[in-house]
Amino acid sequence: MKRNIAILAGGNSSEREISLKSADTIYKNLDRNLYNPCIVDVHRKLWLALPDGSSGFPIDKNDFSYTAGGVRTVFDYAYVIIHGSPGENGILEGYLRLVDIPFSTCNVLASALTFDKYRLNRFLENMGINVAKAILLHDGTKITPQEIEEQLGFPCFIKPSAGGSSFGTTKVHRATEVDKALEMAFKENSEVVVESFLEGTEVTCGCFKTSKRTVTLPVTEVVPKTEFFDYDAKYNGMVSEITPARIPDSLRDNIQEMTSRIYDIVGCKGIIRNDYIITADKKINLLEVNTTPGMTPTSFIPQQLKAAGLDLKEVLTEIIEDSFI
Repeated sequence: MKRNIAILAGGNSSEREISLKSADTIYKNLDRNLYNPCIVDVHRKLWLALPDGSSGFPIDKNDFSYTAGGVRTVFDYAYVIIHGSPGENGILEGYLRLVDIPFSTCNVLASALTFDKYRLNRFLENMGINVAKAILLHDGTKITPQEIEEQLGFPCFIKPSAGGSSFGTTKVHRATEVDKALEMAFKENSEVVVESFLEGTEVTCGCFKTSKRTVTLPVTEVVPKTEFFDYDAKYNGMVSEITPARIPDSLRDNIQEMTSRIYDIVGCKGIIRNDYIITADKKINLLEVNTTPGMTPTSFIPQQLKAAGLDLKEVLTEIIEDSFI
């Protein structure tokens, strides 16, 4: 009997449209011999099941089901591909635990921790992982450009503590740019991180683990045509993405090992992707952990799976079926 799979997408953040594109990739690559997939658009209180291109049927949150044409469908599994709230920060995972529905992503604690860039990096710093120096600001906190320059120097990055796709992120070169950058970041989140700039080679590495195996994917080198890896670079083709990365094998092996180690330290589940900067001294510095990485045709994970000789459909099946062992 086929399992009913909900692909939870959309969400409440600026990444909503990217999430829906990722959901389309998942939908197209689920094995129809095993699953009946249905995209579920989650947007604040309105959750709509969208079977076969319909205009949508409200989800009954009491048992995670929907009714169409007098027929009630209860989902057996949730593939969460929401970038941002509520799918990447643990809120949706908490709901799914309450209604006893297995799901593809990290559990509540790991999702909440990885969504908070500042606290995640401070936690991992204590575990021996190299990260950039940073200052955490709350909405209403006053800090002068001079204080930022003294503590971190320029250039630096100002970005929301929680969020993705570089929304609200600015590379700040001088004191006169600070106020505008803070204003943009605070529009995205009530907490903002001011982070020291690390010059070097940016790379990213995916990983997934099941009861059968651990897979660390090939490392991708990220060469943005913009000033940094911002929204245009990520989604509008303003970047060169080189897989495998043009780095020594020893660095590649260390990045893959670190990605696997962070996966276990945080308690991740499903597919994740970690972003790093390799500085001139060959030090590997973690930028962030993505627990619902993009799955659009131009996203890193599909590229890395292809480079590894792995079939996305088979990987999705392995991850889903692992939840029922």
